[in-house]
Amino acid sequence: MDDRSTDATAEVAAAAGARVVSVPDVLPEAGAATGKGNALWASVAASAGDVIVWIDADLRSFTPDYVIGLLGPLLTNPEVTLVKGFYDRPTVGGGGGRTTELMARPVLATFFPELGVIEQPLGGEYASRRSILEQLPFPQGYGVETGLLIDIAHRWGVDRIAQVDLGVREHRHQSLSALSSQAMEVLHTALLRTGADRATLSRVLMRPDAAPVEVRVDERPPLIEIPGYRDR
Repeated sequence: MDDRSTDATAEVAAAAGARVVSVPDVLPEAGAATGKGNALWASVAASAGDVIVWIDADLRSFTPDYVIGLLGPLLTNPEVTLVKGFYDRPTVGGGGGRTTELMARPVLATFFPELGVIEQPLGGEYASRRSILEQLPFPQGYGVETGLLIDIAHRWGVDRIAQVDLGVREHRHQSLSALSSQAMEVLHTALLRTGADRATLSRVLMRPDAAPVEVRVDERPPLIEIPGYRDR
């Protein structure tokens, strides 16, 4: 999924044999949007398989075992609705998991304590069934993992979520300032699922020493509500 990249990602992927899909070209009648969650939403619409596996594109530790591990529970147990990967995460070079430990885990523990059993709630390696994903809204930004996790647990039960040990995960780490907006998007997603009024939540991250940053807190509707998707 190429979301307006400017670093030749699409060209490199195509040269390696991937089918490259431009995110803005997917269901244009649904309106324009950006963000990680929007790209995942578009990936469901653009693909045709009964199961969907997502793996972050910046991994340095990827092996085919990631795909096999995430698919296994879905293919062997029809009751499984979601498979979340977990892993050891080396801390050399800045450390990872800061948004998980400082925002996602405390928020889930406060409002959705039943999800405390999930090892990596924000992990980008997970899989689910089309028949489930097309029924759910997708937060457009980095709240997408939180939203899908909460919604699937609420509708189908935590006991139908599987977890798979993927070994070691190595990838790039973002700056602390970049993680602030990610954390705010996670917070919005969780608060909206507690019944908070969207209109009362600020969508601008303010800092005294920097320009305001607008965070991605809107959500894409369930795909089954989009006529173009249903018709296809």
